Amino acid sequence: MKKLETDILAILQEDGRYTPAKIAVMLDKSEEEVASAIAALEARGVIVKYTAIVNDERLSDDIVQALIEVKVSPQKTSGFDAIAEEIYRFDEVKSCYLMSGGYDLAVFIEGKNLREVARFVSERLSTLDEVQSTATHFILKKYKIEGTITDTEDDNRIRISVHA
Repeated sequence: MKKLETDILAILQEDGRYTPAKIAVMLDKSEEEVASAIAALEARGVIVKYTAIVNDERLSDDIVQALIEVKVSPQKTSGFDAIAEEIYRFDEVKSCYLMSGGYDLAVFIEGKNLREVARFVSERLSTLDEVQSTATHFILKKYKIEGTITDTEDDNRIRISVHA
């Protein structure tokens, strides 16, 4: 990957709202050069989506989120991919990862309440033939999401910047 692309990715990961014009100024490049690099990153599937990080605790709607550890039987032809796809296609599933260690898949889901999450696990997830077992952990509080600290109310640290 080119240095320009790496620099652009670092900037967009910090704030996806930056325009090609703003990034061009930051990197001392032309807007066209930056826009072309971004288009290439999108075309190659490196940039998949632009999104906002939402602090759910500040919303009026209560959302129940859970991490589910899933042990599965891999298939001979596709390994873990086919069962992972079957799981990540459920609307409730927000993220799905193949893991090393004590379980195979880490599945993050959202529901309106505990009952909805429990129903998903008992009626939809655990009934899949390849699923051997599940362990559900409810997320009680988020302190940091995607590198962004969300627990700022009690953050009394002094913020400093170092410029080299």
